[in-house]
Amino acid sequence: MGPLRAELLKKELSIFTFGDLLEYYPYRHIDRTRINSIDSLRPDMEFVQLAGVILHQEVVGQRAGKRLLVSFKDRTGTIELAWFQGINWVQKIIQTGCSYLVYGRLSFFNGRPQLVHPEIEKIEPEQTLEKKFLEPVYSTTEKLKSKGLGGRALGRLTQALFAQLKDSDLTEPLPLDALKPMTLMVRSEALRQIHFPESTEHYQQALLRLKFEELLVAQLRMQLVRWQRHRFSEGVVFEKVGQYFNDLYKHHLPFGLTGAQKRVIKEIRADTANGKQMNRLLQGDVGSGKTIVAVLCMLLAVDNGYQACLMAPTEILCQQHFASVSALLQKLGLSVGLLTGSTRTRERKQLLNQLEEGSLSLLIGTHALIEDSVTFKKLGLVIIDEQHRFGVAQRAQLWKKSVVPPHMLVMTATPIPRTLAMTAYGDLDYSVIDELPPGRQPIKTVHRFEKDRSRVMDFIKSEITTGRQIYFIYPLIEESATLDYENLMKGYEEVKAFFPEPSYHISMVHGRQPAEQKEINMKRFVEGDTQIMVATTVIEVGVNVPNASVMVIESAEKFGLSQLHQLRGRVGRGSEKSYCVLLTGPKLGADARERLKIMTQTGNGFEIAEKDLALRGPGEIEGTRQSGALPFKLASLVADRSLLEVAREKAAQLLEMDPGLESPRHARLREFVNLRKAILTWSKIS
Repeated sequence: MGPLRAELLKKELSIFTFGDLLEYYPYRHIDRTRINSIDSLRPDMEFVQLAGVILHQEVVGQRAGKRLLVSFKDRTGTIELAWFQGINWVQKIIQTGCSYLVYGRLSFFNGRPQLVHPEIEKIEPEQTLEKKFLEPVYSTTEKLKSKGLGGRALGRLTQALFAQLKDSDLTEPLPLDALKPMTLMVRSEALRQIHFPESTEHYQQALLRLKFEELLVAQLRMQLVRWQRHRFSEGVVFEKVGQYFNDLYKHHLPFGLTGAQKRVIKEIRADTANGKQMNRLLQGDVGSGKTIVAVLCMLLAVDNGYQACLMAPTEILCQQHFASVSALLQKLGLSVGLLTGSTRTRERKQLLNQLEEGSLSLLIGTHALIEDSVTFKKLGLVIIDEQHRFGVAQRAQLWKKSVVPPHMLVMTATPIPRTLAMTAYGDLDYSVIDELPPGRQPIKTVHRFEKDRSRVMDFIKSEITTGRQIYFIYPLIEESATLDYENLMKGYEEVKAFFPEPSYHISMVHGRQPAEQKEINMKRFVEGDTQIMVATTVIEVGVNVPNASVMVIESAEKFGLSQLHQLRGRVGRGSEKSYCVLLTGPKLGADARERLKIMTQTGNGFEIAEKDLALRGPGEIEGTRQSGALPFKLASLVADRSLLEVAREKAAQLLEMDPGLESPRHARLREFVNLRKAILTWSKIS
């Protein structure tokens, strides 16, 4: 490799070292011994390989419609090959009357078979193909192709490297006892077989070994981070369960706690008593009762002489938390502070003084809490609601407000599939509230088409007549804020036509409104001044209106499963029967149809999250694509779920025997784990 091409490999494919090249895996292999005959081609075939002769070639069409059409013949028939790009280059490398091997995706045009942009390789008429078995195909870029580094050239480069490597150059990082039970290949053999397999079976064995390695290393990294935190981090000690906690728990709770809530409180109680800083993620479906758990944890801090704060992403959510927490704690004689962007200067000054003196123990607020002017006398617990709405730097600010880092509890109502949680959140202690409080009625979810709109509106009128409130939600199309606004305004006018003033009152909330206007409009709906809320997805998180009984989601096919579930959770918060109506146009793709079907079949957020992962893959689940939380080249959280479980178990066994991988027998493994790129998850607090 010369310096120019080496530089291109770095820029285009991030290949800097021999190790990077070995781990730049082929995305498929061509079985060069399998030749299809033209008369055997059928529409259900995907990729085919043909051997034959070029009979004729011609360029047809002008400019944008220009294409190269080639007539290709074997003993059984003829087929058309077509190129729409790179026509001059293809014409240079092919000759009429010569024999070629062509490989590509089969399509049919006017009922006749066709290969568009196939790979083409010149062969001798009587050339035997048995010597090549599975030839690797590597993805590449146009820039690399222009410098002679196409897929085949990358294969030759890798082959040249293997020719110079001995097995001893590729040391085995995994302990043999980790390989034996599963009879896994050693690493050196797996790397050879994944690039240049002797057979399909050899390839599958290599794939299994390297997938297991990826999953095991990810689990070891996560569990080591957790072990180091538990070993070295210092935390405040909540020694006792005191008067405030017991008084609320025994005498003033509006309802009994579920088994899941009790289990989570016990886990948090154990964490906060052991002298190490708690760093726990609390996941609970919409309406599962995370807030009451948060309140009891805050009382645990107060009982031990510490202050606690709860940070929420929006002012309206803070006000709701403040109202519900104040009502709960009123009988205990405990006051709660509220700090948001709109807190008046005089009140703000008084609050900050009380915090600094220690006379105020509990504070609820927006990101205003992280400002430098906010100082606590003795902060012991920080709770962050809807944690994915805050940046890492914002969350870290709260850590700095105490000499000994406070305990951290981050809460989310976005259901996270177990496999994703084990991987992207493995560094956090993890609690789940997986049951709903008794008495909550399931939300009836229905899918209706545009033609049913008048029936839907009649139903909504009947709900408003009984005193209920309604949401109409329109999708955000990120590419165009103007289009979003136009869609929303059009929808608003349509709703107004069905529900004219003064008989009906409508609030509207969208991203273009000033924050103050947005808060006023939301407040009007929360307080019941308006019966209908027309909004974009800005109301997805945290608005609690027990009187709202119907959620209408317009163009529901444009939403992801997780978002549909979050939106649906805005209703069904009171004792009345609630409904979610998914409105769509008549034409639906297969994926959209599947999403709507899942929504109408189940209300279980965890089940929905698993199906969402299977439909979209982990890169689409909120936050993980940007964070690089899933650094897998081969493993899949959907397809390799059982292998992930095995890797997790094996990682736990290894660390139980040797907690920091500090023994000499694990030196190679420790070095290998450290060499893997750090997994920066969006779950990290600091």
